[in-house]
Amino acid sequence: MEYCGGVDLFDKIVKNKDTFTEEKAASIMKCIFLAINHCHSNNIAHRDLKPENIMYEEEHLEGSSENLKLEHIKIIDFGLSKQCNKNEHKKLQTIVGTPFYVAPEVLSGDYGFECDCWSLGVIMYVLLSGYLPFYGKNERDVFEKIKKGALTFEQKEFDVISDTAKDLIRKLLTVDKKKRYTCAEALKHRWF
Repeated sequence: MEYCGGVDLFDKIVKNKDTFTEEKAASIMKCIFLAINHCHSNNIAHRDLKPENIMYEEEHLEGSSENLKLEHIKIIDFGLSKQCNKNEHKKLQTIVGTPFYVAPEVLSGDYGFECDCWSLGVIMYVLLSGYLPFYGKNERDVFEKIKKGALTFEQKEFDVISDTAKDLIRKLLTVDKKKRYTCAEALKHRWF
């Protein structure tokens, strides 16, 4: 077991909302995509990705005249993770995850690695705006909105967010899991 210092990504977003830039979000998201791509390449689906399960720590490099910082990102809480094989016909069926971050195919009980990519799209949306893309009065409302995938960028925070960032979010929050970007595809996106 390894000690994970820092704060979870949710706390980082809340505490630094006014100074959190798109460039900073891109740096963090790239680290997360790399980590989850590594999991997927080793046949592991996390199944509960959310800001609270991502630890963030900044390390200030002493002696540097430019006040350089290193960012450390660690994915935690693999309690719901599952080993699966991309080539097997057997898919994951257990409905797991945190309601706001769960992919539509998880709700129908037929999914694989692509559920993590949906969750990463939700995390990216939250990082850039401070809002959840699918919100409702209760869990049922949230699930209905997720199944429809009715994504908007109406919050004023998105007025200053690039079209390339919005494009990547759309490609991740695609209801059709066969058309949804994988982590490997996301890492090649021009936003990075």
